[in-house]
Amino acid sequence: MEGGGTGRVAKSALRLGMDAFLAELKEAARSKSWKWKLVCCGGRQQAFRAYCNALSSNDYSLIVLLVDSEGPVTGQPHLHLNERDGWNLGNEVENGVHLMTQTMETWIAADADALPNCYRQGFVPNALPKSDDLEAVAETGIRKALFNATAKTKKGECRKTRHASSLLKIIDPRVVRKRCSFCERLFWLLGLAIAENRP
Repeated sequence: MEGGGTGRVAKSALRLGMDAFLAELKEAARSKSWKWKLVCCGGRQQAFRAYCNALSSNDYSLIVLLVDSEGPVTGQPHLHLNERDGWNLGNEVENGVHLMTQTMETWIAADADALPNCYRQGFVPNALPKSDDLEAVAETGIRKALFNATAKTKKGECRKTRHASSLLKIIDPRVVRKRCSFCERLFWLLGLAIAENRP
Protein backbone atom coordinates (compact mmCIF):
# COMPACT_ATOMS: atom_id res chain seq x y z
CA MET A 1 0.00 0.00 0.00
CA GLU A 2 0.93 3.62 -0.47
CA GLY A 3 1.89 5.53 2.66
CA GLY A 4 4.21 5.61 5.62
CA GLY A 5 6.79 8.05 4.30
CA THR A 6 10.43 7.04 3.98
CA GLY A 7 11.30 5.95 7.53
CA ARG A 8 10.86 2.47 9.00
CA VAL A 9 9.23 3.75 12.18
CA ALA A 10 6.51 5.66 10.32
CA LYS A 11 5.88 2.74 7.97
CA SER A 12 5.61 0.34 10.89
CA ALA A 13 3.16 2.63 12.70
CA LEU A 14 0.96 2.98 9.62
CA ARG A 15 1.04 -0.77 9.06
CA LEU A 16 -0.22 -1.37 12.61
CA GLY A 17 -3.00 1.15 12.12
CA MET A 18 -4.09 -0.30 8.80
CA ASP A 19 -3.87 -3.84 10.17
CA ALA A 20 -6.35 -2.77 12.86
CA PHE A 21 -8.66 -1.15 10.31
CA LEU A 22 -8.57 -4.28 8.13
CA ALA A 23 -8.82 -6.68 11.11
CA GLU A 24 -11.98 -8.35 9.75
CA LEU A 25 -10.18 -9.32 6.54
CA LYS A 26 -7.00 -10.29 8.36
CA GLU A 27 -8.88 -12.67 10.65
CA ALA A 28 -10.79 -14.15 7.72
CA ALA A 29 -7.51 -14.81 5.91
CA ARG A 30 -5.94 -16.40 8.98
CA SER A 31 -9.00 -18.62 9.44
CA LYS A 32 -8.10 -20.08 6.03
CA SER A 33 -4.49 -20.49 7.17
CA TRP A 34 -3.37 -17.72 4.83
CA LYS A 35 -0.36 -15.67 5.79
CA TRP A 36 -1.27 -11.97 5.97
CA LYS A 37 1.45 -9.49 5.02
CA LEU A 38 0.71 -5.78 4.75
CA VAL A 39 3.55 -3.68 3.34
CA CYS A 40 3.65 0.13 3.54
CA CYS A 41 5.82 1.26 0.66
CA GLY A 42 6.01 5.03 1.06
CA GLY A 43 5.18 6.81 -2.19
CA ARG A 44 2.72 5.59 -4.80
CA GLN A 45 5.44 4.77 -7.35
CA GLN A 46 7.20 2.61 -4.76
CA ALA A 47 3.89 0.86 -4.02
CA PHE A 48 3.32 0.22 -7.72
CA ARG A 49 6.81 -1.22 -8.17
CA ALA A 50 6.44 -3.44 -5.10
CA TYR A 51 3.10 -4.68 -6.40
CA CYS A 52 4.55 -5.55 -9.81
CA ASN A 53 7.49 -7.33 -8.16
CA ALA A 54 5.12 -9.35 -5.97
CA LEU A 55 3.05 -10.33 -9.00
CA SER A 56 6.14 -11.56 -10.84
CA SER A 57 7.38 -13.59 -7.87
CA ASN A 58 4.32 -15.88 -7.67
CA ASP A 59 5.00 -16.30 -3.94
CA TYR A 60 1.53 -15.19 -2.82
CA SER A 61 -2.02 -16.47 -3.22
CA LEU A 62 -3.54 -13.01 -3.43
CA ILE A 63 -1.74 -9.73 -4.10
CA VAL A 64 -3.45 -6.38 -3.64
CA LEU A 65 -2.40 -2.81 -4.48
CA LEU A 66 -3.92 0.00 -2.38
CA VAL A 67 -3.21 3.64 -3.32
CA ASP A 68 -4.90 7.04 -3.24
CA SER A 69 -6.87 7.85 -6.37
CA GLU A 70 -5.54 11.46 -6.24
CA GLY A 71 -8.71 12.68 -7.96
CA PRO A 72 -12.23 11.75 -9.07
CA VAL A 73 -12.68 8.24 -10.47
CA THR A 74 -15.13 7.48 -13.25
CA GLY A 75 -14.25 3.86 -14.05
CA GLN A 76 -12.53 0.81 -12.64
CA PRO A 77 -9.50 1.52 -10.40
CA HIS A 78 -6.98 -0.20 -12.70
CA LEU A 79 -8.20 1.89 -15.66
CA HIS A 80 -8.08 5.10 -13.58
CA LEU A 81 -4.47 4.39 -12.59
CA ASN A 82 -3.57 3.56 -16.17
CA GLU A 83 -4.96 6.88 -17.36
CA ARG A 84 -3.69 8.99 -14.47
CA ASP A 85 -0.30 7.42 -13.75
CA GLY A 86 0.41 5.45 -16.91
CA TRP A 87 0.44 2.18 -14.96
CA ASN A 88 -0.24 -0.76 -17.24
CA LEU A 89 -1.92 -3.10 -14.77
CA GLY A 90 -3.82 -5.27 -17.25
CA ASN A 91 -7.39 -6.50 -16.89
CA GLU A 92 -6.41 -9.75 -15.19
CA VAL A 93 -5.62 -7.90 -11.93
CA GLU A 94 -8.79 -5.79 -11.92
CA ASN A 95 -10.00 -7.09 -8.54
CA GLY A 96 -6.56 -6.74 -6.96
CA VAL A 97 -6.26 -2.98 -7.53
CA HIS A 98 -7.93 -0.77 -4.91
CA LEU A 99 -8.20 2.93 -4.10
CA MET A 100 -8.33 4.92 -0.87
CA THR A 101 -10.75 7.42 -2.41
CA GLN A 102 -8.98 10.63 -3.36
CA THR A 103 -6.84 10.51 -0.22
CA MET A 104 -6.61 8.26 2.84
CA GLU A 105 -7.69 11.10 5.13
CA THR A 106 -11.18 10.66 3.66
CA TRP A 107 -11.49 7.36 5.55
CA ILE A 108 -10.54 9.19 8.74
CA ALA A 109 -13.05 12.01 8.16
CA ALA A 110 -15.81 9.47 7.45
CA ASP A 111 -16.25 8.45 11.10
CA ALA A 112 -17.16 11.70 12.81
CA ASP A 113 -18.23 9.87 15.98
CA ALA A 114 -14.82 8.28 16.57
CA LEU A 115 -12.63 11.36 16.15
CA PRO A 116 -13.75 13.21 19.31
CA ASN A 117 -12.47 10.23 21.34
CA CYS A 118 -9.00 11.01 20.05
CA TYR A 119 -8.96 14.81 19.90
CA ARG A 120 -11.34 15.59 22.79
CA GLN A 121 -11.59 19.22 23.97
CA GLY A 122 -11.56 21.76 21.17
CA PHE A 123 -12.69 19.30 18.51
CA VAL A 124 -15.28 20.78 16.12
CA PRO A 125 -17.40 17.92 14.68
CA ASN A 126 -19.53 20.26 12.54
CA ALA A 127 -16.44 21.07 10.46
CA LEU A 128 -16.39 17.57 8.97
CA PRO A 129 -18.13 16.88 5.61
CA LYS A 130 -21.77 15.82 5.91
CA SER A 131 -22.00 14.14 2.50
CA ASP A 132 -22.98 10.48 2.35
CA ASP A 133 -20.67 10.17 -0.66
CA LEU A 134 -17.21 11.21 0.47
CA GLU A 135 -15.70 9.92 -2.78
CA ALA A 136 -16.94 13.16 -4.37
CA VAL A 137 -15.16 15.44 -1.86
CA ALA A 138 -11.80 16.65 -3.18
CA GLU A 139 -8.59 16.06 -1.25
CA THR A 140 -8.30 19.79 -0.48
CA GLY A 141 -11.83 19.79 0.97
CA ILE A 142 -11.08 16.80 3.21
CA ARG A 143 -7.83 18.29 4.50
CA LYS A 144 -9.44 21.66 5.16
CA ALA A 145 -12.31 20.00 7.03
CA LEU A 146 -9.94 17.97 9.20
CA PHE A 147 -7.84 21.06 9.90
CA ASN A 148 -10.89 23.08 10.94
CA ALA A 149 -12.13 20.21 13.13
CA THR A 150 -8.84 19.60 14.95
CA ALA A 151 -6.74 22.79 14.86
CA LYS A 152 -7.88 24.01 18.30
CA THR A 153 -7.37 20.69 20.07
CA LYS A 154 -4.47 19.89 22.37
CA LYS A 155 -3.11 17.40 19.82
CA GLY A 156 -3.20 20.06 17.13
CA GLU A 157 -4.30 19.77 13.54
CA CYS A 158 -4.82 16.32 12.05
CA ARG A 159 -1.76 15.30 10.08
CA LYS A 160 -1.54 11.98 8.30
CA THR A 161 2.09 11.43 9.26
CA ARG A 162 1.45 12.02 12.97
CA HIS A 163 -2.08 10.78 13.58
CA ALA A 164 -3.19 8.36 10.86
CA SER A 165 -1.83 5.22 12.51
CA SER A 166 -3.67 5.84 15.78
CA LEU A 167 -6.86 7.06 14.07
CA LEU A 168 -7.07 3.97 11.86
CA LYS A 169 -7.25 1.91 15.05
CA ILE A 170 -10.37 3.69 16.32
CA ILE A 171 -12.46 4.53 13.24
CA ASP A 172 -15.18 2.00 12.41
CA PRO A 173 -14.72 0.33 9.01
CA ARG A 174 -18.49 -0.21 8.77
CA VAL A 175 -19.07 3.54 8.95
CA VAL A 176 -16.32 4.26 6.43
CA ARG A 177 -17.67 1.63 4.03
CA LYS A 178 -21.08 3.31 3.99
CA ARG A 179 -19.62 6.66 2.97
CA CYS A 180 -16.69 5.53 0.79
CA SER A 181 -17.64 3.13 -1.98
CA PHE A 182 -14.06 2.14 -2.78
CA CYS A 183 -13.52 1.11 0.83
CA GLU A 184 -16.66 -1.04 0.53
CA ARG A 185 -15.26 -2.50 -2.70
CA LEU A 186 -11.98 -3.39 -0.96
CA PHE A 187 -13.72 -5.21 1.89
CA TRP A 188 -16.24 -6.93 -0.37
CA LEU A 189 -13.83 -8.21 -3.02
CA LEU A 190 -11.12 -9.29 -0.57
CA GLY A 191 -13.71 -10.89 1.70
CA LEU A 192 -15.17 -12.77 -1.26
CA ALA A 193 -11.76 -13.98 -2.45
CA ILE A 194 -10.83 -15.19 1.03
CA ALA A 195 -14.21 -16.88 1.57
CA GLU A 196 -13.86 -18.72 -1.73
CA ASN A 197 -10.26 -19.52 -0.87
CA ARG A 198 -8.99 -18.24 -4.18
CA PRO A 199 -6.88 -15.35 -5.55
